[in-house]
Amino acid sequence: MMAEQTSTYTLDEALVAVGFGKFQGWLIVYAGLGSIAEAMEVMILSFIGPSVKSEWNLSSTEESLITTVVFAGMLIGAYSWGFVSDNFGRRKGLLSIAIVTSGASVLSAFSPNYISLVVLRCIGGIGLGGGPTYNSWFLEFVPAPSRGIWMVIFSTFWTVGTIVEAFLAWIIMPRYGWRWLLAISSIPALAALLFYKLVPESPRYLCLKGQTKEAYDILKQASMVNQSQLPSGILLSDQITGSDQDLDAVEDTLLLSPKRNKKIALKTSFSTLWMLFSANLCKTTFLLWMLFFGNAFSYYGIILLTSELSNGDNVCTSFNLLTANDSDDAIYRDVFITSLAELPGLVFASFIVDRIGRKHSMELMFFIGFVFLLPLLSVQSEIFTMVSLFGSRMFIIGTFTVANIYAPEIYPTAVRATGVGIASSVGRIGGMICPLVAVSLVSECHQTAAIILFEVVIILSGLCVMLFPHETMARELADTDPVSPKEENVDVN
Repeated sequence: MMAEQTSTYTLDEALVAVGFGKFQGWLIVYAGLGSIAEAMEVMILSFIGPSVKSEWNLSSTEESLITTVVFAGMLIGAYSWGFVSDNFGRRKGLLSIAIVTSGASVLSAFSPNYISLVVLRCIGGIGLGGGPTYNSWFLEFVPAPSRGIWMVIFSTFWTVGTIVEAFLAWIIMPRYGWRWLLAISSIPALAALLFYKLVPESPRYLCLKGQTKEAYDILKQASMVNQSQLPSGILLSDQITGSDQDLDAVEDTLLLSPKRNKKIALKTSFSTLWMLFSANLCKTTFLLWMLFFGNAFSYYGIILLTSELSNGDNVCTSFNLLTANDSDDAIYRDVFITSLAELPGLVFASFIVDRIGRKHSMELMFFIGFVFLLPLLSVQSEIFTMVSLFGSRMFIIGTFTVANIYAPEIYPTAVRATGVGIASSVGRIGGMICPLVAVSLVSECHQTAAIILFEVVIILSGLCVMLFPHETMARELADTDPVSPKEENVDVN
């Protein structure tokens, strides 16, 4: 009787017992709305620029600024929303993201002039920077054994968003113009705001804050929906075993008066940021930044190369996603078909990610993507060029997907959203720099130099993956600073 009363179970054991069912099915749909909204708002940049330029007689610099401010906003938002969700809760972070993204997206369609459009697109970009928060939130509900496959499935929502946006542009832009495209493209963000009340708080976040009763209630609801049963005993949050004294503030806050509590909470908020540079996380953090930068640089670069080099006759023409000489229908059709290239890559990633691990999956797909680009060191036929670029994009989106699974798995709960958010911000810098470099090289007929640059970035990204200290396949999510590899080996043996 005594043993039964004192029996306990961890959050990860509870998640395994709950299993993956209808409860997580709703969560992946909601998180997927956020991913679709982000993908559509990024893809729309390829379509509205030329139309706005023509309507308002803008210069090329003014046109490019419409794109630049969105990425600049995402750079700010990726860190900001991670900070909010790590310190004030996942739900509050998701609500703020939904309000900012949907509001700015809808208002952009009614912009009376260029300045208002730029400002609203920038604000919308800040909201779109919250994409990693959806990722981290959903991850914290998924049982460890099935985490890889379900995170890959979650990543398909991004591809769905790119395909849907390309299709909408193909149908809407030639007939109704850019304002209607902006308005209709805001529907996923509005849906995320509309259904927010049904969003539960992350039980892992609640356990970290000592709110095990609230975490238990959510897990109990999940078990009822999934028709499963929680383990018998008492739910315990993982014990804080790290040596950093800053982590003690998390527990101390629960025992202090409200006024003192706020001061300690603020101090703890900043201490969580510095945890990214602790002895156990510093190497991982910098390697992750380099990986996200290289992945974004390669991914967006290959999209641009696909648009330019798939036309064998246009090797040395101006580098632009939407050329003035192409018909509208042909442009939107080509972008639509290009987006479909990501689906086989996601299928391949889902097949290997839980079989050979996160690190080996990324290493293999970086290698295959590298090989697919090699023939383009010299000018090839149109068909061969298209096959080469499509193949490369298939596997680079695969590495992008697995990196977004690995990043939240490697960080502890206290800094998960912040760490992934900052890494995503570094990736945005790669996305911003890539067009500038690639445009200048290809427009000056330096195709070989451009391909060499992308190949070097892919090699460096693959080396970063090899240097990561941990494999996270089927590993329980950490709530505190993870142990060093040496300590980990001692525990295993």
